[in-house]
Amino acid sequence: MEKYDVAIIGAGSAGLSAAIYAARGGLKTVVFEKALIGGQIVLTTEIENYPGFKESLSGFELIEKMKLQALKFGAVIKEENVKGLAVEGLCKIVETDETTYRAKALIFATGAHPRKLNIPGEDKFTGRGVSYCATCDGALYRNKTVAVIGGGDSAVEEAMFLTKFASKVYIIHRRDQLRAVYAIQQRAFKNDKIEFIFDTVIQEINGENNVESLTLFNKKTDKTSKIQVNGIFIYVGIIPNNELIESRVNLDNQGFIKTDDEMHTIIPGFYAAGDIRSKSLRQVVTATNDGAIAAFNAEKWIQENLDKILI
Repeated sequence: MEKYDVAIIGAGSAGLSAAIYAARGGLKTVVFEKALIGGQIVLTTEIENYPGFKESLSGFELIEKMKLQALKFGAVIKEENVKGLAVEGLCKIVETDETTYRAKALIFATGAHPRKLNIPGEDKFTGRGVSYCATCDGALYRNKTVAVIGGGDSAVEEAMFLTKFASKVYIIHRRDQLRAVYAIQQRAFKNDKIEFIFDTVIQEINGENNVESLTLFNKKTDKTSKIQVNGIFIYVGIIPNNELIESRVNLDNQGFIKTDDEMHTIIPGFYAAGDIRSKSLRQVVTATNDGAIAAFNAEKWIQENLDKILI
């Protein structure tokens, strides 16, 4: 059985930031990731608001730098699926599909995943016109018409990205104004390829073998209509990946983990960082901030309880 000072679940920007700080602080550190190292950020083609970079860079480039930095300081990254967590005294037990690990402290940085519309046609056409990732699938819609559902930062940013390929992009939002930050909205309003449809929800996604049209319902006029599209990109929120821990810690009403300012949960030596945590802003910079704070306080907690932790 392998033993570590700190075990980190999730290798996104929060997890890798925590790994950098923990390993650099002299802690034997392991990071577990079941899927793509970097998480959601890897799918972002252009990041222009991360401090320290004059030129924009892709999510993959930023994550690669973080990963190499974590490895440089001695962190171990294991691409294994964590299927269970347990606490034995103050010791944290991590069970993967391969084996079992023990650690003094644990940092939970599992992130979140896209919320679905749950309407007719969504599941049927997923991968055949329904997508949750413009970066992944945008190039498939060159010179075609697509719709983006949502009004937040992600929806508007991805709509602008899609204009690089599509001839026309609808932004369909259930409210009468966007929720995206002002600077992002202004760029979208100036883009001739984007058309806005407000006060409207999607009732059904239609087609034969692929998406062909959307059935819309205007909440103000109570009228139903259809628009012809070749693809639909859905950005209506995120759901926390809290399955491993939801019954053991305090959650907010959306299922995100509550912590104190030190990223500590109600479980001693158990921290949460990044998009999984209950907070007002979910950005790369806030995730790395969370990870650094969690690792710093995990190191402090370990030192204070060293004689009580049996691993």
